[in-house]
Amino acid sequence: MDVKEYIRDVPNFPKDGILYKDITPLLGDYKAFTFVVNEISKNIPDDVTSIIAPESRGFIFASAVCYNLNKNLVLVRKKGKLPYKTFEIDYDLEYGTDTFQIHTDSINPGDKVSIIDDLLATGGTIQAIEELIQNFQCTISSISFVIELESLKGRDKLNCDNISSLISY
Repeated sequence: MDVKEYIRDVPNFPKDGILYKDITPLLGDYKAFTFVVNEISKNIPDDVTSIIAPESRGFIFASAVCYNLNKNLVLVRKKGKLPYKTFEIDYDLEYGTDTFQIHTDSINPGDKVSIIDDLLATGGTIQAIEELIQNFQCTISSISFVIELESLKGRDKLNCDNISSLISY
């Protein structure tokens, strides 16, 4: 299946000069979505206990993969969205800065985890998550994306050796 057929380009969104990769056509087609979830699932090592997903599109793919593989889902959310004690980190976005939080009891020390998100651009989001989960003394076994914007070289900023993307631009 050619997943690129389900990605819509939206010029000048969210601001001038940005070519936004819209995944809603992919989400709106159950065959394409199932294909993507199954392909991402193939990259998750068996010994991974939890899959970490950044807000918000990462939640969609990671939760489906967790269901597929019987793994725990760990949410990384923007500041003020999690109700319990959290670790937090400030990070840079393509368009500014923000703060991520994760519950302090969401991962056990020594666990092996994977990260799933929809898009790898500059790498700032995943780099922040890598740093954030150092609080748990766990190992990142894999990082998976639906889309990678290769020209932005986000992969070069990440510390994991097992990084996969289904499609690249």
